[in-house]
Amino acid sequence: MSVSQHAEILLKEARICLSNISSLNHRLNALISVRSPESVLTRVSDVVASSEPKTGIAGKLFAFKDNFCTVDQPTTCASQMLQGYVSPFEATVITRLHNHAHAIDVGRANMDEFAMGTDNIFTVYGPTLNPLYSSPHSAGGSSGGSAVAVAAGMCHFALGSDTGGSVRLPAAYCGVVGFKPSYGLVSRHGVIAFAQSLDTVGIFAKDVPTVREVLSVISAHDPLDPTSISTTLRQQLKDATARRRESGNGKYRIGIPLEFIVDSCSPEITNAWSAVLKKLQAQGHELYSVSLPTIKSALPTYYIISPSEAASNLSRYDGVRYGYRAIVDREANGVLYGVTRSEGFGSEVRRRILLGNYNLSSGAFHNHYLQAQKVRRKMQLDFDRVFVVDHPLEEPIDRDDDRPNVDFLVTPCSTGTAPLLSDVLSQKSPLDAYINDVLTVPASLAGIPAISVPWHTDHGDVVGIQVMGQYGDDDRVLDFSEIIMGL
Repeated sequence: MSVSQHAEILLKEARICLSNISSLNHRLNALISVRSPESVLTRVSDVVASSEPKTGIAGKLFAFKDNFCTVDQPTTCASQMLQGYVSPFEATVITRLHNHAHAIDVGRANMDEFAMGTDNIFTVYGPTLNPLYSSPHSAGGSSGGSAVAVAAGMCHFALGSDTGGSVRLPAAYCGVVGFKPSYGLVSRHGVIAFAQSLDTVGIFAKDVPTVREVLSVISAHDPLDPTSISTTLRQQLKDATARRRESGNGKYRIGIPLEFIVDSCSPEITNAWSAVLKKLQAQGHELYSVSLPTIKSALPTYYIISPSEAASNLSRYDGVRYGYRAIVDREANGVLYGVTRSEGFGSEVRRRILLGNYNLSSGAFHNHYLQAQKVRRKMQLDFDRVFVVDHPLEEPIDRDDDRPNVDFLVTPCSTGTAPLLSDVLSQKSPLDAYINDVLTVPASLAGIPAISVPWHTDHGDVVGIQVMGQYGDDDRVLDFSEIIMGL
């Protein structure tokens, strides 16, 4: 393909994306700020004309969640608390996409406030709607805007953050690919924290090769992120992956975790899961039932640890240094801090701050928070015992010879398809929404790579199938995900 032909294709794709934004965004509410079409097309033309070496995503358009800091537009986390706030520095992943890959952002994506939510309804910008349905359905959360932007053809790929499933669940609802890399593989610098031991930058796209191309750009050691994997370990992981690929025959050992067979899963989900497993078996892959006993405690563990970290992280929003500041009557002994936080944070954020502060209180710290951390450690060991590959950051673990070891775990990503927005808004208890995370939080607590790939059923439904692998085995998780998408 000639340079001029490639340039014409990029410009044509960019015009299509911009046209979709113009015609669909007012209804779907996926992007909360949008670059002008003229500026986007000019930047595409500049990338095409540049003589610099180009990546596979050069000139491609992307959106990013509103918790990624940039220096040229406000970063609000979809909250009243940060309206108008412009960061003095930019998120590392945004810089790498702009400067190293020459990708072009089209705007910021809607989200649940401070990434707390599962349906993208807790936002000052209003709910994001799922583009797969004519009637209002949930887009999933908290990275719903990013998932919808990709699903509706507004961009080639998008970035989100995944704390307990906030990339994979929207991907499952919207019928796109959503990937959460191993914790520490992608820099979190410049991503406003929800729960720092869980937050992971994730990628949305319509296919796995695009996800792989984006990951190759944003996966790099960052000295500004203390949790970033070292360059030495990255090379060791790359070498180990190459050896496994060379020694393999293209057939994998697939684990079916018994604890993921939950009563709340709808027939559409269980039937799709069964269909995928049968087709994998027909291709020669081996299926094994495996058990991870601590998974049953994953949800309460997550909802102790994540609100506790959130309560600590969000204590900085006090109305003094930056962000929203309430107007108080000082003559009536008005207290700035309390009023500012009550007015600046939405209901779900306030709820999780209260829960987190309780878990960190002297009366509950030992019985709640410390116990949850112990369960989390046991869960990580459960995953290590199941996988054939050893954890690269841990000592080799003793495995039970009577139990099968597998390359990957294949499970559903959600307990049902995208619910009606009216049903979500009418939920009487927050617990109804929290249960949606039951299938995604285990991978987040263990820090392992996990991906949701779309599976189209015979009845026209789209279901997210989740693949999980050992820590650092991200490339092979993507390899296997391509196999599922090709079934």
